Amino acid sequence: MSKPDPESSPERAQKRSRMGDALLLGIASSAAAMEEGVFHWKVAIGVLLVATTLWLLVSRALGQYSATNGRGFLGDVALTLVMVAAVVAPIAFLLLVFPRVGATLHPGRSLIALLPTVLLLRMGIVGMRLWRARRGTDVIIVGIGPFGRLTGAEVGAGMARQRLVGYLRFDDEAPHARLQAPLLGTIDDLESTLRRYAVDEVYLASTASEHGAQVQAAIRTCETHGVPFALPTCAYRLTRARLTCVGAKDDGYAHFRSVHVKPLQLFVKRLFDIAASGAALVALSPLLIAAAVLVKLTSRGPVLFGQERVGLHGRTFLMLKFRSMVANAEQLKALLAAQNEQTGPVFKMKHDPRVTAVGRFMRKHSIDELPQLVNVLRGDMSIVGPRPPVPNEVASYEAWQRRRLSVRPGLTCVWQVSGRNAISFQDWMLLDMRYIDHWSLAGDFGLIWRTVPVVLTGRGAS
Repeated sequence: MSKPDPESSPERAQKRSRMGDALLLGIASSAAAMEEGVFHWKVAIGVLLVATTLWLLVSRALGQYSATNGRGFLGDVALTLVMVAAVVAPIAFLLLVFPRVGATLHPGRSLIALLPTVLLLRMGIVGMRLWRARRGTDVIIVGIGPFGRLTGAEVGAGMARQRLVGYLRFDDEAPHARLQAPLLGTIDDLESTLRRYAVDEVYLASTASEHGAQVQAAIRTCETHGVPFALPTCAYRLTRARLTCVGAKDDGYAHFRSVHVKPLQLFVKRLFDIAASGAALVALSPLLIAAAVLVKLTSRGPVLFGQERVGLHGRTFLMLKFRSMVANAEQLKALLAAQNEQTGPVFKMKHDPRVTAVGRFMRKHSIDELPQLVNVLRGDMSIVGPRPPVPNEVASYEAWQRRRLSVRPGLTCVWQVSGRNAISFQDWMLLDMRYIDHWSLAGDFGLIWRTVPVVLTGRGAS
């Protein structure tokens, strides 16, 4: 397997993007300070400081330069639009509110005109970076025989940029020294491996005639967990011949998913997520500011609470919320474990003493969840999808319950409009499975419509 080019690594690419954006902002600010052939260097420095500060603050909040953001081209361009708006909006506001200042602030008008160029050049940088090194998928290969080793050598060689997490061997296969990744155990360890690692796909490198019963058991495990898997298309390895089926991959495997994939609807869903979350953040900014001020004034501790949650295929991310509890809420949780009113691994209390007065109102109307719109923009979450669990809850899941990780988590789902804390954990999981099995774009819009009165009335919240 060819080694990755360090020059095209995500870290190097994002560093170049950051440096390129800083250079473009400097050029835009310098050009903005030119008026009738005179260069106003004080204005240039002031505009550059303001623009760069806003740019860096927003980029950090949205994770724009994270080497592992995994958003893709569309997500990067959408966030760049948000960042440009964050720089342009204060200047435009100044020109609108203070006409007298605007009459002399020609550099400000120039900056507004030049920033779209920054956007276009940024899009070019992003496009080239993503073309050279797309976000890879993490795969596991079951089988270390000749077929499995050949598959491992080919993983990552194509445009898919797959990353091989490791191998599992069949019972009759002896450990092999020349493997492309660590040997994680035997096929009997598949379920524990899927719990331990975030895996996008499992390659079953054997045929029915060789390991039929073990492969069948592995298929059931993957289906139960909701993890995609791939089976050899035939018992022979082909060099030049290709499948004639439309859309078939040429890696020698047939790929299967337990979730019905609707590419066009998923594309529209992501577009809607970006547009809706961006617009909501702008429209709800007065409410967001008011909530932040109230949290800060009424209790000690940070305004935002970042909590590790589990997302698509078991990947963890930092979910944002307005802090609605006392600062040491996590430490107090262990003392209240005996008073848990929810079944299963989830902790819920109707009258949780850790919740502040302002926090109780915010939780009732889901105001504390609004910062998660940033998670939606970043691609960690969607507007509609199963709520993201915390890692210790996932560790206690039964195998079939882990299938809820096969789709991107969301702000709202069937649970939110069906009673929330009034329904049991088992019913909650079943509702999420029903959503996954019968997903459609129309169904998502229906859930959004049904969520609005639930949020306004606070029905089922605690």
